[in-house]
Amino acid sequence: MPSQRSISAAERLAAEKLGGIPVRRDQMAAVANIYRAASAVRQHLENSVLRRSDLTWTGFVVLWVVWVWGESETRRVAEEAGISKGTLTGVARTLESRGLLRRADHPTDGRLVLLGLTEEGESFMREVFPAFNEEEAFVTSRLSDAECRTLADGLRSVVLQVEESGEDRRRELLNGAAATPRRSGRRARN
Repeated sequence: MPSQRSISAAERLAAEKLGGIPVRRDQMAAVANIYRAASAVRQHLENSVLRRSDLTWTGFVVLWVVWVWGESETRRVAEEAGISKGTLTGVARTLESRGLLRRADHPTDGRLVLLGLTEEGESFMREVFPAFNEEEAFVTSRLSDAECRTLADGLRSVVLQVEESGEDRRRELLNGAAATPRRSGRRARN
C-alpha cells in the first residue's frame, strides 16, 4: 500500500526543516531515495508475487542466495541475505518444513551447517522467479533499459564504496572503536 505522504511532500518538508544548515543535499536525496525505493519495491513484491507464493521477502532472498550460489554454509547465506544467523535459523526451518530447503552437515567441520535447495526448491525458484522478475520490470517501467543500466551501475558503485571503504570510515568516525554487534535486526542502544 502506498504511503499517505508523497515523496515530493517529504522532500519539500526536509528542505524547509534544513533551511540554512550546510548539508550535501544531492547526496542526502540520493541516500533517502535509495531507502524509499528499496522499501517501496520490497512492499510491492511482498504484497504481490511473494504473497501469492506464501513467501516473505527474507524467505525469498534466502532461497535466491542458495539458488544462485548453490549449497552454502549458513554464515555465508546469512551474510549474503543481509540477516543475522539467528534470523536465518528461523527462516531456514520454515523453508525446510515446506520442502524447499535442506540442511546438511559440513563434510570437514562438524560445527558448520550447509543449506541447499531441494529438487522442489529448485523447481519452485524456476517457477517463482519469472513472476518476481515481471514485477521488477513493473516497478522500473518508468525507466528505459539504458536508465535501468545506469541506475544499476550507480547503485553498484554505492555498494562497492561501502564494501571496500566502509569499515575504514567507520573506524575513523569512531576513533577505532569496535563495531557494535547487531541484535535481532535491531540497532544497538547507546
